[in-house]
Amino acid sequence: MADITANGLATGSANQPQLVLQKIYVKDVSFEAPNAPQIFQEIGEITEAPQVQLNLSQRATGLGNDMYEVVLTLTLTCTINERTAYLAEVHQAGLFGIAGFTEADQAGIIGSYCPNLLFPYARQIISSLVQEGGFPPFLLQPINFEALYAEQQRRSGAGGEAPTLNS
Repeated sequence: MADITANGLATGSANQPQLVLQKIYVKDVSFEAPNAPQIFQEIGEITEAPQVQLNLSQRATGLGNDMYEVVLTLTLTCTINERTAYLAEVHQAGLFGIAGFTEADQAGIIGSYCPNLLFPYARQIISSLVQEGGFPPFLLQPINFEALYAEQQRRSGAGGEAPTLNS
């Protein structure tokens, strides 16, 4: 029989791999429309399609006792005629208990599984911010965090930097 520790991870005679989601929360959020209200007038008169850029990053912090905080940061910038229409940013975080995995498996969980769990929450917040900011609804497309993690591993092995997603 396994005992549950204070951090929610089970302990027992067998060192079984365990992954426990403790909490999902918003760590930081911001929305800016620096050229409002003039930009709303320009939306009806635009001659070129709005340009949308997504910057994506993540970081993980070990908290001890096999607990990790993973923070997924999404920054969405929309420009119209080379003027910023809006900038929306969310830092979506989660507390994860991760124990009993190899170092490589643990890195994969933190690098792909955890952000994959956090993304739908961050996407919903971005969508709400944009719409409540007075702009047409914007829904981010799904992101393949496994492919991003694999690319990051490939680049780090070749001495490159971690990828940034732009759309």
